[in-house]
Amino acid sequence: MFSLLQMKFHGLLLLLSKVWTCICFMFNRQVRAFIQYQPVKYELFPLSPVSRHRLSLVQRKTLVLDLDETLIHSHHNAMPRNTVKPGTPHDFTVKVTIDRHPVRFFVHKRPHVDYFLDVVSQWYDLVVFTASMEIYGAAVADKLDNGRNILRRRYYRQHCTPDYGSYTKDLSAICSDLNRVTT
Repeated sequence: MFSLLQMKFHGLLLLLSKVWTCICFMFNRQVRAFIQYQPVKYELFPLSPVSRHRLSLVQRKTLVLDLDETLIHSHHNAMPRNTVKPGTPHDFTVKVTIDRHPVRFFVHKRPHVDYFLDVVSQWYDLVVFTASMEIYGAAVADKLDNGRNILRRRYYRQHCTPDYGSYTKDLSAICSDLNRVTT
């Protein structure tokens, strides 16, 4: 009788152990899902006086940034591309007219791109260089800049060199001294 009671108790402990493991697994999964969608918050620390002084002694460099597939992903007229996870809502919409046809672009910003632009704009003059048409590139750059006036210089398709059906970006169009340019 004692061994039967001991076996039932052992079975009950085993069952409770399995239930506890299942509960912990489900809880862990829910916590991970919750944490995944929490906004990341950064504290933007100003440059120290020493760093600010050192930067004032050297000529400011230029950081050239590509637009499409670097700072943003976009698709037009609701035809999603595989560069963005399906079901991800777009950050903003740009409506432009190309060859007398209205086209609507759905734009997805790279994660943390606004923070990135805020930080690097302290150290570099930011330039956008895209092979896209100016009507589209200017509208997207305006949305990214968002009135901060950090994307002052912009270069578009007309600043590129046609090269066998594609466009090559010539950085000498930005600055003749390429030692001051970072890509």
